[in-house]
Amino acid sequence: MTRRRVLILCTGNSARSQMAEGLWRHHAGDRFEVFSAGTHPSAVRPEAVAAMGELGIDISHQRSKSVEEYSAQEFDLVITVCDHAAAECPVFPGKTQRMHWPFPDPAAVKGSPAERLEAFRAVRDQIRKRIREFLEAK
Repeated sequence: MTRRRVLILCTGNSARSQMAEGLWRHHAGDRFEVFSAGTHPSAVRPEAVAAMGELGIDISHQRSKSVEEYSAQEFDLVITVCDHAAAECPVFPGKTQRMHWPFPDPAAVKGSPAERLEAFRAVRDQIRKRIREFLEAK
């Protein structure tokens, strides 16, 4: 069986796309090859690592990557998780299906460390719900 290739894009590849990559791998098993990248990569947010760790999913080994690393590769599906990445998403070769799943940016939340972590949890749960719905429909 050929695994479908999925690329999840965000601006910084620091939170939403990183959590989505980890969740997709966790829920889809070996049915998909999953990657994430950013239009302006930065670093994986510790709050994203912590929120995912609460589910038993370790994304601490993941790194922030530029979409340019994948520009010549073929993907079955490219999902943008923020409006900025959707606007800047390059064209990929082949028959790539594009989807836009916008989620709020938890890194933009101001407040105490506990309030910030709660924002990451909320977005993580929204992403997990969307991925589960997608996988169940396939």
